Amino acid sequence: MNTFLRLLRPGLLAVVSLVLATTVWAQSTMVRLHTTQGPIDIQLYDTAAPKTVANFLSYVRSGAYADNFIHRSVPGFVVQLGGYAWPASGYAGHITTLPPVVNEFSVTRSNVRGTVAMAKLGGDPNSATSEFFFNLGNNASNLDTQNGGFTVFGRVTTPGMAVVDRIAALSTVNAGGAFTNLPVVNFSGSTILREHVVRLTEVTEFPPLSAQSDSDRVFNYLEAAYPQYLSPAHGQAGVASGYTFRYYAGSNAYVATANAKVWYLLPSISPDIGLLGDTASWLNVAAQAGY
Repeated sequence: MNTFLRLLRPGLLAVVSLVLATTVWAQSTMVRLHTTQGPIDIQLYDTAAPKTVANFLSYVRSGAYADNFIHRSVPGFVVQLGGYAWPASGYAGHITTLPPVVNEFSVTRSNVRGTVAMAKLGGDPNSATSEFFFNLGNNASNLDTQNGGFTVFGRVTTPGMAVVDRIAALSTVNAGGAFTNLPVVNFSGSTILREHVVRLTEVTEFPPLSAQSDSDRVFNYLEAAYPQYLSPAHGQAGVASGYTFRYYAGSNAYVATANAKVWYLLPSISPDIGLLGDTASWLNVAAQAGY
């Protein structure tokens, strides 16, 4: 039981030292990309890029991004997705797109590390549809100055960037066409299969912060920061014996709040409930990371 607690506390200390939350984040929409490499949470710039955010959420809410896969990864530059689907029934090509969205680039939202921006056609600033990318480095000198600038419409949370970096570290293969820099997992043969690509299993939209309980905010943060223990990263919620909890079938683990404390339970290891700390401290950590 103490092993789980020891593994969480170093992360707690590291995150506390990063003051990343802003008023803008607190007022923005957050979505979670559930990928086969872990959850990626994005804080959207609803007010600063309203048309781009509305376009992105249209794809999210329609389910268009389900079974999408990351089709481009260039070290130190970008990781790109939003275009191509590979459901269980077989590779399905490019998803159906909505009409292009008007470019909303602004120098106040630069293409720096951790930001999310729309991909588009060369020579047409207003051609963005479904594809988007994560900036792995400071690409401002390049992407802010060409083709009308690439519209940044959100930022990845700190735990989410750890997953993005994990994807960026994967080997890539040249599969031709749009897939000249295709990241692959456990691939050593000549035929790329569905299990070799990094897929989105689903995309969920969090309720506004004003509609979330303190427990929700702490749980959402813990899921993103420690997906290896809280898997899948959207646990079954419930209330029992005074505890507000989420259960994670993938790891057979519980996290819960009660009496202003955060608790955990790993039934496969021990029947005893362990203490992670007080809710106020974890809520502060979550807020610093944008939750």
